[in-house]
Amino acid sequence: QVQVVESGGGLVQAGGSLRLSCEASGRFFRIDLMGWYRQAPGKQRELVATITNGDSTNYADSVKGRFTISRDNAKNTAYLQMNSLKPEDTDVYYCNVNVKRSSGINRDYWGQGTQVTVSS
Repeated sequence: QVQVVESGGGLVQAGGSLRLSCEASGRFFRIDLMGWYRQAPGKQRELVATITNGDSTNYADSVKGRFTISRDNAKNTAYLQMNSLKPEDTDVYYCNVNVKRSSGINRDYWGQGTQVTVSS
């Protein structure tokens, strides 16, 4: 079993910054892809940013230039640095990890989510 725990959400004023963390633990051979997604009530979950184990990154157009994803493989942890936050960034942010198990099969795991609220 793999556990994914996010932290770092909170309330911030527009223009401010927050840093989210996501730590994966449990039994797996390797973490391949780590990513952040967000979801507002009544809407579909959308991609924010992803990072491979080779540090290749991908961002949603809405966050390019403002958010930065990174990871520390030794700590099985991904980070999302969010700068120049806007009220429309208000959402629950979820971490996703895609792990390769000893069987060679990859599987996705999700965290419980962390609330980010940006006030105008």
